[in-house]
Amino acid sequence: MNIHPHVLYIIIGGMIVTAIPRIIPFVVLQKLALPKTVLQWLSYIPICIFTALVMENLLVRTETSVTLNGQVLIAVLPTLVTALWSKNLLATVVVGIVSMAIVRLLWLG
Repeated sequence: MNIHPHVLYIIIGGMIVTAIPRIIPFVVLQKLALPKTVLQWLSYIPICIFTALVMENLLVRTETSVTLNGQVLIAVLPTLVTALWSKNLLATVVVGIVSMAIVRLLWLG
């Protein structure tokens, strides 16, 4: 399989452009001491992202209204309990994936 050099340059350029905004903040912030209020504010970001991802799938827009996705609602319950009880992101994600897989398996059966 041959790759044209222009395509390879575009791929490498895309990698660099994608990596720079992700690496530079880590390098800069490692050398700075952020105020406690900023650190506290940043601690809410994972919760916001998780909530946005869940709500995007939980709410279903129809032509006339917004309804709840029953499958996602059933899978969210054990995931939410795990998140509140363990405060462990990995455990929460694993329970969410397994819950959704079980719900989909049983929903089709």
